[in-house]
Order: sequence, then C-alpha cells, then structure tokens
Amino acid sequence: MASLCFRTNLLTLRGDFMLDILATEKGFILQHLKEGDIAADFTMGNGHDTLFLSKTVGEKGFVYAFDIQPSALESTEKRLVENNAPNNYKLICDSHHNAREYIKTPIKAGMFNLGYLPGGDKSITTKRETTLKAIETAIDLLDKDGILLIAVYPGHEEGEIEGELINEMLSKFDRREFCCAKFRIINSPTSSYFYIVESK
Repeated sequence: MASLCFRTNLLTLRGDFMLDILATEKGFILQHLKEGDIAADFTMGNGHDTLFLSKTVGEKGFVYAFDIQPSALESTEKRLVENNAPNNYKLICDSHHNAREYIKTPIKAGMFNLGYLPGGDKSITTKRETTLKAIETAIDLLDKDGILLIAVYPGHEEGEIEGELINEMLSKFDRREFCCAKFRIINSPTSSYFYIVESK
C-alpha cells in the first residue's frame, strides 16, 4: 500500500468545511486495518477507539486495550457489550508501556489518545516517561504496512510537553523505514492534534 506521502484524499471535511479531526484519524487507520488483523488501543479511556478497532477487525481479528484505571475497563466493557462488539478483545488493567508483556505478535494498527480519562480524575493523566516508552514499544510491534495514530491534547502542561517530546522522537526515525507525520490546526494552539507513524 502506498505511504501517506502519496495519498491525498484522506482529509475529511464537515459540512461547514471545518476539518473533522476524528473522522480524519479513522480514515488513516482504515487505509491499513482490515478484517482479521491485530490491533491495540494503548489508551482505552471510555472505549470509543477500542470499539472502533474491534468492529473493524471483526470476529477473526483481535484487539488489545490498555488502561491503568479500573473504571476505564468497566466503561469500555459496557460500551462494547451495548454496541454488540465481537468477542475479539482483551481489556488490560496495566500501563501501555508494558504492552510487550501481553502482545506477542505484530500489530497492524495502534491508537494512542493521550491525556486524562474524559469525565474522570484530571490529575490522572498519561505521563511523558511511560508514553514515550509505550510509543517505542508500539513501533517495535508494528507490522509491515502498519500504522500508529497518536492523539495529543496540549491544553494542559503535561500534554504540551508530551507532544513536544513525541515530535522530537519521531523526527529521528529513518524515513526509509517509517513515514512520520503531524496534523494540527495551526490557528488553534490548544486544540488536539495527532501524529501518524506508517511502516514501509
């Protein structure tokens, strides 16, 4: 499959011509992920990405999902059941930087939605130390023609620092092995933005 550098039709616009970040993120994932594949949601939260990945890979695929908060697992399990998700997932109460202890095969797609649990304790947030380790692990797990999507929320101090460090880390990868890109609305500095990493 062609790399991001050669694709021009993935940016999704809403009816009012504003960039729809969520739809755009999923559009990139769907260029790589298909039924029967293995995927990982490295920041489970309330389970929106877990559900999306589960339905995309279907009964023959599998999804690993991570979060350190038991309440995240509870709300995700509820969301998956209520939306008739296939029985193709494992919800793991552990930090995403320990993913190697659970995932033993390459993944076709991985999603990071950094920050804090929506509706939860805002003092419990992803941290730069474990986030960078988790991204390194995810890249190491990435299959050929795979993709990682990393959503960053710079509206709080830790989120801003995470984004800067991720940018520094990804900029050092060999472009012959990975295509790394950043998507941001430049006249809204506190809005969320995302990185993608595509393996060649």
